[in-house]
Amino acid sequence: MAKFPTFPTSRPRRLRHTPALRAMVRETELNPRDFIYPLFVRHGQGIRREVPSMPGVFQLSVDQLAAEAEEVASLGIPAVILFGIPAQKDPVGLENFAPDGIVQQAVRTIKEAVPDMVVVTDVCLCEYTDHGHCGLLNVGDPRPHPHLPEGYVLNDPTLEIIGKVAVSHAEAGADIVAPSGMMDGMVQAIRRALDEAQYEHIPILSYAVKYASGFYGPFRDAAESPPKFGDRSSHQMDPANAAEALKEASIDIAEGADMLMVKPALPYLDVIRRVKDAFPEVPLAAYNVSGEYSMIKAAAANGWLDERRVVLEALTAIKRAGADLILTYHAKDAARWLASD
Repeated sequence: MAKFPTFPTSRPRRLRHTPALRAMVRETELNPRDFIYPLFVRHGQGIRREVPSMPGVFQLSVDQLAAEAEEVASLGIPAVILFGIPAQKDPVGLENFAPDGIVQQAVRTIKEAVPDMVVVTDVCLCEYTDHGHCGLLNVGDPRPHPHLPEGYVLNDPTLEIIGKVAVSHAEAGADIVAPSGMMDGMVQAIRRALDEAQYEHIPILSYAVKYASGFYGPFRDAAESPPKFGDRSSHQMDPANAAEALKEASIDIAEGADMLMVKPALPYLDVIRRVKDAFPEVPLAAYNVSGEYSMIKAAAANGWLDERRVVLEALTAIKRAGADLILTYHAKDAARWLASD
């Protein structure tokens, strides 16, 4: 690091004197192009149901998606990520890879309304299974894997299912598939399935570094996907670990991931930085998750902080830490605020 002269020769405040000066030397620029906006879609007609724990976030029926996508695009936000709420749940999550499943319908509707919108689809089982876990379970008598406890999420049998899900989303017109289940080998399984179905051009955004976090609670309300028992610590990462994040990211890149994700974002800014430093050539996304969103919304509603200022500060911090893309429920508001600036 360069050695600078001391006061009074060096006066860093000189470059902070006016808004124009501060803007001219700003190191990190936040832009709506950085954002991916999450959407929750469900069956029905005319549904725009606000999520109680996430003010300003809605469950939408498919007929509401065209207008929503047009609004998102008009704000300069280039991409959305879809989470589906099925009509019926079962142990496997059959609607997850049904040709007319809720996400498949949503993809087609958005691409028809806004062809240039980048549509990302979440590839996981938890929203579709009646048990709410991210894979097939070790259940029954006799159990498929007698040496594992009952209810354990089975890794390898789940891979076949998520491969089917990814192909189904690609067939519907998804631009990017994003596996989030933290199953070992999930990227390899999806890459193989996509390539065999001649979707070798479809990129994979891997939730490579996804922690077993307490910040997901409001999302589970929005997606109606809380686990019926236990938690997801057997497959999501321990919040105490950072070096392991580099291992997970390295494995996923070797298996064919085109982009990486760290989730959550704000409590793991150090991890975002480490992953970006280790793999600077790979686009890195960070998920500014539901709990992070709801905390700011709650504090703002109570008059405890300035929502606009804090949201833009938080998103800037995520980008400054090394994220190239930010999945955030604040995307529409942040885009409007940036435009007004």
